[in-house]
Amino acid sequence: MLKQSTVLMKSLEWNGGRKLKEVLITGRAFVVLSLCSMLFFILIGVAGIIYEKSSQSSVHSMKGLAASVSSGLFGDMLEMEVPAFQSALPSEAFSGKEVGIFLMRSLTDLNPAEPRSMLAGELPGMKGNDAFLIRKGSGTDTAIGPKDHAPFAYDPLEGLEEENGTELVFGEDGGDEQPAFSEDAEEDNAVRNPSEKPTTGGKKIAFIYHSHNRESWYPELDGEAKDPSSRTKNITLVGKRLADKLEEKGIGAMVSDVDYPTSIADYRWELSYKYSKKTVKEALASNDDLLFLFDLHRDSQKRKYTTAEIDGISYAQVYFVIGHKNPDWEKNEAFASKIHEALEAAYPGISRGIWGKTAATGNGEYNQSLASESVLIEIGGVDNTLEESYRTADALAKVIADIYWEDAKVTGGEGGGDEA
Repeated sequence: MLKQSTVLMKSLEWNGGRKLKEVLITGRAFVVLSLCSMLFFILIGVAGIIYEKSSQSSVHSMKGLAASVSSGLFGDMLEMEVPAFQSALPSEAFSGKEVGIFLMRSLTDLNPAEPRSMLAGELPGMKGNDAFLIRKGSGTDTAIGPKDHAPFAYDPLEGLEEENGTELVFGEDGGDEQPAFSEDAEEDNAVRNPSEKPTTGGKKIAFIYHSHNRESWYPELDGEAKDPSSRTKNITLVGKRLADKLEEKGIGAMVSDVDYPTSIADYRWELSYKYSKKTVKEALASNDDLLFLFDLHRDSQKRKYTTAEIDGISYAQVYFVIGHKNPDWEKNEAFASKIHEALEAAYPGISRGIWGKTAATGNGEYNQSLASESVLIEIGGVDNTLEESYRTADALAKVIADIYWEDAKVTGGEGGGDEA
């Protein structure tokens, strides 16, 4: 009997130990599987964050890549992709340092070669490769900035016939035979500026031009236009309106009449600022009195982002763009701020603010290094009307004239003209 009890006890102990062992093994497997699952999802989350950040990094753009590798290596890469391209720079190979910097910039916002990038995420305005809002206008959504949109295709012959059927005349080189700068405003100056009003006389103070001169508006184009661009009904009309209103207020103004798609052989939209820079330089060389340079554009954003209701009247909103590739951009921003603040005081809500851009998000310079009082102004968007844009041009003329004459008083001058 005792022997049977002993055997039974041992059997129970063995079965119990086995079950306990099975429980322990099962529990350990469960813990291991739980930890592995948690680690798996953590890794997926981290990978998603890294991908999101790296995909937004300027290193993934051609400009960002070009800034991350040596000139010689970048030239070699272009030669492999573009057979007709021949780099004049000596060939170079990847170094361990370049690979490390490239990987670090691809996965994070940090650039080991630029220590201040460690603070860029915390201090506004320090992210050198990002566009950002410098000054906020009334009701501006800080996440929505101005936007460029290349036209589908430029047809140089589009718009060569006016509405009355008269064909426009062009030179042998495809350029417009009209003068590059309109002098109509100067001819009417005496009529618009009676002797009792201040005037700059024959001096031209403001130069207005358009790097994207064919930018138009859907409501102003006949039919269902797929592309808001036009040879005849475009942003240049707003430029002429601004010049006329400046002249009425005694400020001499010049306007560029250049249509780049027809005046430039093998025109390329992406080189617009190269073409307009030549225009600005020619204007500055022909007139030593020029002080203000305005490159007027039409934004590509929709109406809800580009329209303001002021006292029951709709205006095309303005957005000032400052290029941070210009080493003296702070001076241009100070000039834009004067106009922005005066506009907001007189027409609350008309200005969306001042937007800073670098070469990673656009041209980055916008001819603003040519003068400290040079600024790019987006007036309205693709869904605004010409009438709304004219109202804004009138408001801009008033504010710009007030700024000029106020500065003239401070400096003790008369703005270059006579005041009765």
